[in-house]
Amino acid sequence: MTTVAQGGASPISTDSSPSLAPVVGDLVAAFQARTPIRAWSLIVTVYGDAIVPRGGVLWLGSLIDLLAVFGVAPGLVRTAASRLTSDDWLMRSRVGRKSYYRLSPRGRAAFAEATRRIYFARSEAWDGRFRIAVLDDGGESNRVDVRRTLEEAGFGAVAPTVLIAPSVTALPDGSPDCVLMEARAVVGEDGRRLAARAWPLQRIAAGYERFIAQFAPLQSALAGGHALSPLDALVARILLVHEFRRIILRDPELPAGLLPDNWPGASARALSAGLYRQLLDGSEAWLDGHALCEDGPLPPPAPEFYERFA
Repeated sequence: MTTVAQGGASPISTDSSPSLAPVVGDLVAAFQARTPIRAWSLIVTVYGDAIVPRGGVLWLGSLIDLLAVFGVAPGLVRTAASRLTSDDWLMRSRVGRKSYYRLSPRGRAAFAEATRRIYFARSEAWDGRFRIAVLDDGGESNRVDVRRTLEEAGFGAVAPTVLIAPSVTALPDGSPDCVLMEARAVVGEDGRRLAARAWPLQRIAAGYERFIAQFAPLQSALAGGHALSPLDALVARILLVHEFRRIILRDPELPAGLLPDNWPGASARALSAGLYRQLLDGSEAWLDGHALCEDGPLPPPAPEFYERFA
């Protein structure tokens, strides 16, 4: 049975499912309250976090069983998987009547970059210099595309056709249609004012603060000796990465000298790292016992998997 909320919200399953610990159930309820549920985004998180390190292939039935715990109806899972395949994020194979999905080369490349951002903090030393990109007059459509490419790489706009980034920011692939220059060191309050103008730091900080408030009860429960089942651990781990991913991929990861005092990003990362390590064994145990690929149970994770949040 499913219900459909007004306003185009995605179907939410009301079928019976394994009971979750209250602290994990609260996280699922918060996820469900954000409508419409973007099942496709949750699927990408599941694959990037849990499936790619273990061979990359998952039976659709295993995916349906897992997402049912999040309240996502089977029909919505099938629709989202089909859409992701059409958009070249997933690839499907069939063995008999069963369908199996893996990330496409495009999907794997996208999540490889996301993996660095999510699980590994930027550690390059900054020399105080900025890159400046001045967009060419190639027409409004071209400028929009180039600006989007630069912003996705971590540039911020100080004017409609002028974007900046710290010198440690990697340039996007290819050659953006713009003029690139470098500026001398900008430090202290001048640098902070420039950063506040170029990037939505207040909005990003608010996102980190909401994330910390959302997962602090789980941290307290685990610190108090609360034991989670393997399913609880996996659900909490997926939601942890899903929510952290939504914030960190919008964060330009500026050097500390450009950030406001008491920047919450470091606390959010520390919280993520601590919880992830505590949830790891239990969540992997659930995958060992329930998730299937074309050859049966999923293979064990690759060794580099355990370097996440080191």
